[in-house]
Formats: sequence, C-alpha cells, structure tokens
Amino acid sequence: MRIAVALFTLVAVMIAAAWSWLGVAVEMPQAPTGLGAKLDCVSYAPFRGDQNPLGPATVVEPWQIEEDLAQLKPLTGCIRTYSIDHGLDKIPEIAKRHGMKVLHGLWLSSLPDLNHRQISTTIELANRFPDVIEAIVVGNEVLLRGEMSAPDLARTIREVKAKVPMRVTYADVWEFWLRHRDVAAAVDFITVHILPYWEDHPIPVGQAARHVDLIRKQIVSAFPDKEIFVGEFGWPSQGRMREGALPSPVNAARVLQEVVAQGKRENYRVNLIEAYDQPWKRKLEGTVGGYWGLYDAYERKAKFVWGAAVSNFPNWRWQAAGGIAFAALVFAAAVAASRRHPLHLRLWLAVAANAVVSGILIGWTIRNTPIESLTAIDWTRSLSWALVAFAAPIVGAAAIATGTGVPSFAIMLGRRAETPRNPIGFALGGLLIILVVLAVQAALGLVFNSRYRDFPFTALTAATFPFVVLMTAWPTRKNVRPNAETVAATVLALCAVTIALAETFANWQALWFCAALVALAFSLLPGRVVPG
Repeated sequence: MRIAVALFTLVAVMIAAAWSWLGVAVEMPQAPTGLGAKLDCVSYAPFRGDQNPLGPATVVEPWQIEEDLAQLKPLTGCIRTYSIDHGLDKIPEIAKRHGMKVLHGLWLSSLPDLNHRQISTTIELANRFPDVIEAIVVGNEVLLRGEMSAPDLARTIREVKAKVPMRVTYADVWEFWLRHRDVAAAVDFITVHILPYWEDHPIPVGQAARHVDLIRKQIVSAFPDKEIFVGEFGWPSQGRMREGALPSPVNAARVLQEVVAQGKRENYRVNLIEAYDQPWKRKLEGTVGGYWGLYDAYERKAKFVWGAAVSNFPNWRWQAAGGIAFAALVFAAAVAASRRHPLHLRLWLAVAANAVVSGILIGWTIRNTPIESLTAIDWTRSLSWALVAFAAPIVGAAAIATGTGVPSFAIMLGRRAETPRNPIGFALGGLLIILVVLAVQAALGLVFNSRYRDFPFTALTAATFPFVVLMTAWPTRKNVRPNAETVAATVLALCAVTIALAETFANWQALWFCAALVALAFSLLPGRVVPG
C-alpha cells in the first residue's frame, strides 16, 4: 500500500506539472489598439448560438445588433457586413445611432432573383444612409465559389456603382484578383482576403504577418493605381491543425496583434474576421470554421485582452485537479481488484503509467468534447470518444491488477455461451471493440476526406494506452492472432502512414494521432483468448 501511495503522489505531481506547463500564459506584443487607437474594421455577423443564415427562417432581432455594436464600439468604429437578409438590413440604421461606419456587403450567388433583391435593397440603404455606409462590397468570393463569371460580376459592380454615392469594391482571396484582372477595372478599390491558415500550403503562425505583407505588396504591384484594402485577415482559436498552422487562443491573439500593428506601421487598413464566433460555419468548414471570432458566440466574452498575456488553457488548475481525481480512480480500481493478490512493484508502475497518461489527457478530452460537437452525430461521436477515454484507464487498471486478458472480438460478438463471465474481461473486450470502431472511422475519414476533420488524438491516446500497458505488464504466451484483429490492425497502420504523409511532419496533431493509431494496432496483434 505504501508503494501505491508513493506512486500516486508522484503521479499527482506529474499531472499538475503537465497542466501548469500547458496552461502557462504567453506574453503578447504591445497592444496595437492602445492609447485610444481602434481597429480599422471588423467583420460582423450577428448570429448567436443556434441562429444561422443557412435557411430563410432565421431573423435576427434589432436588440441583438444593438447589444453587439455597443460592445464593439470601444474596439472599432467600423464593421463589415455580408448580406441584407435575416434582419441584417437594419444594421446601417443601428450603426448610425452608435456613430459607427459600415462596409456594407451584398451577397451574390448563382441565383438571379436573390441577387436582384440584394442589389435593390442595398441601393436603397446606400441612398438612405450615405453618412453611415462607407463603401459597398458587391459580392464576397463569388468567383472563388464559381457561382458567377468575371464579366457578369464586373457588369453587376458597375450597375451598383452607377446608383450609389459611395465607393464600390468586390472581395475575394488574393489569387482570384490576379486571375481576373478585368474585375479590378470596375471597382474603386480592391478588397483582398489573406487567410494564411486556409492557404493551399498553410502558413505557420510565426510566418503569417510576413505572408500578409508579401501578398499585399504583390497585389499592390499588380494594381499600382488602386488602393489595396485587406478585407479579411484572421486566425482560428480552435480546430484541427493544417500542416504547421495551429489554431489556438495564443496563436490567434499573437498573429492578430502582429498584423494590426504591421498595418499601422505600413499605413494600410486591415479588416479582421471576425467579431463573434459563428457556430453555424462548422457545418461547412468543420470545427475550425466556428472559431474565428474576437468574442465567443454564446456569452459574448472577449477571448483575450489586447496586449495582455494569453493562455491556451486558462482553466488549467481545474483540469489539473480533475486529472488528479481521475488518477485516484485509476489507483482505486487497481487497489480494489488486488485485495486478494498484492501487486509487485512492476505492476504498480504499470498502473501509475496508466494513471499519469490518462490523468493528463482526460481533462483535455473533456474540454474538446463541446468544442468539436455541433450536430447530434458530432455529439454522439465525441461522447463515445470521451466514454472510452474515461472507462478504459479504470478498467485497464483493474485488469493489470488481476492479470485479466483481453478477449477476442470473436468471443465478444460470438455465441452467448462463450461470452466472458469475468466482468473485467467483458468490459475490456467491449471497450476495445468501441475503440477500434471509433479509431477506424476517424482514420478512414482523415484518409479520404480530411480537410475539415479533427484529430481526436487525446481521446485515442487515453483509451489506447491502457491496452498497451496491459499487454506489456502481462505478455501473452499464446501465438493466436484472430483474423478480425489482424485486419483492423492492418487498416489502422496503413491509415497512420497515409495520414502522416498527407499532413506532413509539420503537423504534430496528425503525428500524435498516427502514433496512437500505430499503438492501437500494436496492441491488437498479440494473442487473444479465442473460442475453443
């Protein structure tokens, strides 16, 4: 028992140290918005919680916009909008009351009737609020989406330009301005989107500010007679890593402040995307799509204070405490299971290893569950991952203490008479089946359609490690490898190699996930308790 107490104390210290390191607050550059300065402009969509513009039923009440603009006014005097639908046509009137300017956007698509309504309403608003609407953005990335030809777009821009008193522009990613130079002749200034995270070859956060400067200068060189406005720049605070581009609160805060400061030094304007997180975008772009805001979607809280230190895990003390409590459950399971058979030091070390890994990762897994869940399917998948990440270390500790082997898939799914009578063995077999199904589904998804899929690396590791430890603590003497496990291991290993090569070695999330896949495949290969 003294060994268990000593090892648990060591595990608790290691968990606390790991979370202290994960939660450390990183110092930021001097605030570019200090001394009364404000951001040039911020993209604004008023949708909250479950509200979204994907269907015609959503109507945003004016009081929501009033609250948001009152919050944004100290930060910026300008907001950029994208449409007049869902109550957004009320924004200029409300912005006028708050003394704010609007870069008014009208949404163009492949639907002529909807385009006509967007254009006619925008022209009416532009003539009603010429002192509020600073410029009109005729279409947003319609060339990128392939929903309108460049000649039709240029004709539409000129149509709007002839009927409004303010300047007119069009907004798209920088490559499409270089491909369709004729559109530039129709606008008063060029609005270019530069999003390093979404580049075909993603740009790491340390190079993002330089990338923005280089691309802007390239556009300036291509269109020397036009003003160049960076109409969208941002960085996500959550979501999957793309090559070396890592979404995180620290990275988002750092690069936003670097680019804003760079714009002030180089005398160009930057519009940040975006004011508030938009959860509905996760239906289109995965987890990362919903986390580009300066404020969260639900409580409208700022994600960081300009110029102040930022932590990726501001609640790390609670996560550390929860991890230590979970490690106590792992040790308790081993103690309860070993009452009749005291454990040797080697087995207590195996329990401790199981406890420290799961104790660190369980808080991370629980934190990721709501972040990566939007639809009922998302929640089912995330909660299933959390379930196996929580249960496997506890059951695994009991199995280590008793030397219980993992039954084969054939036994678990075969005749009822062969189902394990030992509850620990039965739980182990069931958890392994769930884990393998989840892992194969995640791995194949990342192989065939990876762009918007997350890497469930923490849950996979927390759930897999107990099986690896159990296999090491109680090596099998049998040389029986059931076919189902062999097939699953082969699929997981092949997926791991494919994902690692596709994501590149710059993506540590992908490499971690692939290493966990290989570990799971490795744990499937030793002999099993098989029928007969």
